[in-house]
Amino acid sequence: MPTGNNSDTEAQTLEFTPARDYFQKARKKGVFRWILNHIFHGTNKIFILIVLFTTVLASILASSISVLIGNAVDQFVSADYGSLIFFTITILILGLFTPIFRLLNYGLREVLAQRLERDTREEFYGILLGKSQSFHDKQRIGDIMARVTDDVRMLNFLLSPAISLIFESFTTLVIPIFFILLNYPIQLIFEPILFTILFLISLRRYIRKLSPVTASIRMNFGMINASLNEALSGIEVVKGSTQENYELEKYMMFAKQYRDAYVQQGKIQAKYMPILFLGLIITLGLAHCIVLFNLGLLTIGDIIAYIALLDLLYFSTFISIFVFAIIKLAGSSAERLLELMNQVTEIDENPNGIQKEIKGSIKFDNVSFMYPGTTNLVLKNISFEIKPGQTVAIVGTTGSGKTTLTKLISRLYDVTKGKILIDGQDIRDFALKSLRAQISYIEQDVFLFSFSIFENITFGKLGSKESVIEAAKQAQADDFINQLPDKYDSKIGERGVLLSGGERQRIAIARAFLADPKILILDDSTSAIDSNTEDKIQFAIKNVLRNRTTFLITHRLSQIRWADLIIVLKDGKIEAKGDHRELLKISEEYRKIFIKKFDLDEQELLRGVV
Repeated sequence: MPTGNNSDTEAQTLEFTPARDYFQKARKKGVFRWILNHIFHGTNKIFILIVLFTTVLASILASSISVLIGNAVDQFVSADYGSLIFFTITILILGLFTPIFRLLNYGLREVLAQRLERDTREEFYGILLGKSQSFHDKQRIGDIMARVTDDVRMLNFLLSPAISLIFESFTTLVIPIFFILLNYPIQLIFEPILFTILFLISLRRYIRKLSPVTASIRMNFGMINASLNEALSGIEVVKGSTQENYELEKYMMFAKQYRDAYVQQGKIQAKYMPILFLGLIITLGLAHCIVLFNLGLLTIGDIIAYIALLDLLYFSTFISIFVFAIIKLAGSSAERLLELMNQVTEIDENPNGIQKEIKGSIKFDNVSFMYPGTTNLVLKNISFEIKPGQTVAIVGTTGSGKTTLTKLISRLYDVTKGKILIDGQDIRDFALKSLRAQISYIEQDVFLFSFSIFENITFGKLGSKESVIEAAKQAQADDFINQLPDKYDSKIGERGVLLSGGERQRIAIARAFLADPKILILDDSTSAIDSNTEDKIQFAIKNVLRNRTTFLITHRLSQIRWADLIIVLKDGKIEAKGDHRELLKISEEYRKIFIKKFDLDEQELLRGVV
C-alpha cells in the first residue's frame, strides 16, 4: 500500500505526473546534469552538432582571412599583382561564407534555446500541479510566478547567447593561437599564451565573486513579485486598513535590495581586468614583431596578420564580461527551480491503485491529523461510520477541525494516524485520479476561473449545452445567467469578480450537479446566498443529495435537520454525535452553538422552538 512517504522516484511523491517525464532522473543529479539533459534532449543533438561545426568553421574562416590579408599585403609590397588578385578573390569568398555560417549558427542555437525554455516550463508547471496541498500552503504565489516566468526565461538566455557565445569565444581564443603556430615564428606564441593564462586566472576570480551577487539578484526578484502579488490580491484589505504606505515601503525595500545587487554586479564587472590585459598584450606583441622584423624574421604582411589574429582575442575578452554573468544568473535560476521541483511531498497519485466506481460508505478509523511541518494535532482520534447515500452534518465552533476533516476524504492531505476507508478500502489504495473524480467539494470561498460560465460549470466534467443548462436550473442559476449579455458564454473575470458571492456559489453548485459525484462535500456553501434564494434551492439541494454520500459543514438548522448523522467537533475531537433532537438533549456544546446563533435558552431549544 502506498504511503506517500517514499521518495525513491519523483513519480511516487507527486499527486499528478504528466504522461512523459524525460527529466525525472536528471533532477536528482543536480543543476549541471539537469541542464545538460535538457540541452541534449531528443533531436537537439543534431542541431547541437551543426552549431558546433559552424562555430568552429566560422572561426577558422575568420583566422584564415587575417592570414590571407597579411599575405595580400606582402604581394602588394612586392608588386605581385597577379597573386594579389587571387588573394582578394579568396578573401571575398571567405568573407561571404563566414556570415552565412554564422547566420545558420545563430538561428539553430535560438531554436535550441526556445526548446529548452519550452520543455523546462512544461516540466516545472507539471510538477507544480503534482505537488500536494501542504506544499502549496507554504509557498508565496508571487515567488512561484517569478520562478515559472523569469527564472525559466533565464535558462533560454543560458543557452543563447551564454553557452553558445562561450563556445564561440573558446574557438576564437584557440584557433587564432593555432594559426600563429602554423604560420609565424614560434616565439610569437608567447603573447597569446601569456594572455590566455592571465585571462583564465582573472575569469576564475570574476566568477567566484559573481556567484553570491547573482543568487541575491534572483532571490530579491522573487521577493518583489511575492510582495506585489500579495498586495494586489489583498487590495481590498490594504485599502480598508489604509496600509498603502506600508505596502509601498515594503515593496521599495525589496526593490532597493534588487537594485543594490545589480549595482554590486556592476562594480565587479567594472574591475574586470582581461580587457586591459589584451591591450597590453597587443602592444607587447607589436613590439615583439618589430624586433623580429628588424632581424629579418617577419614581413610587413606578417605583422599585420599577427596583430589581426591577436585582435580576434578581443571577442573572447569582451563577451566573457556579460556572458558569465548570465551563466551565474541562469545557474541561480536553475537552482531555484530545482529547489521546488525536488521537494518531497506527502501524497502520491498511486496510478496502479484501485480504479472503480465507489458506493460511498465511509469509515474514519481512529484518525488523527497534524498539518505537515507542525506539531499540533488538528484532529484527534476521530472515529465514525456512515453508509452509502447518508448525509452527515459537521458542526462546531471556528477552529474545531470541520473543514480539515472533510479535506482528508479526497486526500488533499494524508492522515497522520489511523485510516479512512471508502467501501472498506483504505483511500490510499485508490488511484488518486479515480478517487477525486468521484468527490465534489464546494467551499464557502468559491474559486471560479476567468473563463465563460459554461466553461466553469463543465470544469472537471465535460457536458452538453443542454446538460449544463439543466444543472444551472437545478442550482437556481439559470435565471441570472440568462440576464447576462452573452448568457452562458459570458466571461466572469478573474476569480469570478463580475459575479456576486451568491451567484458564484450557485455556479459552483451547478458544477457539482453536472459532475454527479458519489461523495459531495458542502463547506458552508450557501453562506453567501440570501434567504429568498436559499428557499428556492433547498429542494434542488435535497435532490442532489439523493443517492450520494454527503458531508455538510453548516450552522443552518434547515440543512442540519436533513442529516442522518450530526457530528459535533470541539478542539479536534468528537464531542458528540447523533441526530438533532438527541444532541440537543445530550450535548452541551451543540446547545451552545444554537443558543449563540438564535439567542435562545436551553429550555426553549429543548422544547423545539428552533
